Amino acid sequence: MSSLAVPTTKPVKDRSANGPVSSFFELMKLKMVFHILITTFVGFYVGSKVEVNLTLLWHTLAGTGILAIGAFALNQAIEKEYDKLMERTRLRPVPTGRVGRNAAIVFGCLCFVGGTAYLWMAVNALTAILGAATLILYAAVYTPMKRLSSLNTLVGAIPGALPPLMGWTAVQDSLGLGGLILASILFFWQLPHFLALALMYKDDYRLGGFKMLSVTDPTGEACFRQILTQTLTLILVSLFPFVFRLAGWWYLAIALLGGGYFMLAAWSLARRRDRPAARALFFTSLAYLPAILLAMAWDKTILFV
Repeated sequence: MSSLAVPTTKPVKDRSANGPVSSFFELMKLKMVFHILITTFVGFYVGSKVEVNLTLLWHTLAGTGILAIGAFALNQAIEKEYDKLMERTRLRPVPTGRVGRNAAIVFGCLCFVGGTAYLWMAVNALTAILGAATLILYAAVYTPMKRLSSLNTLVGAIPGALPPLMGWTAVQDSLGLGGLILASILFFWQLPHFLALALMYKDDYRLGGFKMLSVTDPTGEACFRQILTQTLTLILVSLFPFVFRLAGWWYLAIALLGGGYFMLAAWSLARRRDRPAARALFFTSLAYLPAILLAMAWDKTILFV
């Protein structure tokens, strides 16, 4: 039996004594919001022709951030009872009662309306529509689907892929090949990233009743196969910015180097099938994404846009 079958939860910092203000900040998941805004910034920067419109950039990041905060608040409100069952999530502000479920729902809905309206007025309609779709897909489709089907990871990758596209449309006011390429990279990156996380916490997800692939496939064969397949697909898609002249040779070198290291980590997990290998792949994915996105921004080809 794989060592992944052993309960593998890590100690969670006890925040039960946090006050209402700090609990609300915890509800917002600002670290994850920051990561989302990095991808939005790259889409904005790569889509800009020469000079970056700093005012428009600020409006784009602010509206996107508000929507991301709202999506996380609604997700936690919906999953309150299930989060209580998992070691990793039981001390979140909603399951502990530090933030009421109704308060989280109202807050999330206000963020949805406010963030969408803000983007519509300060950026453009297309970016606002994409932002609204991101929140709806995450909170209303992906979140309940986690208890219904292992395809939830595939569905959840869609809203995760939209923020860089929103950055692109904020500048271009159209989808465009460049924006779609950025979204594709984010989409395929999320699959091995979240499958590695699902393997790390498979026992926790089982306790919560979530239909993650690591839970529905006890042998792990499908999970390891998908990780290898999707990592290879990601590497191929990561070459598109160079092929379609969105970025230059330096980007290509970094994409190949990073992709090769990513594949080695995925292959190591498929061979070893233990939690340390899953953890190594997870953190490799965290380093890989900002590396290639920043490389793309640094080495972007002005002629493309």
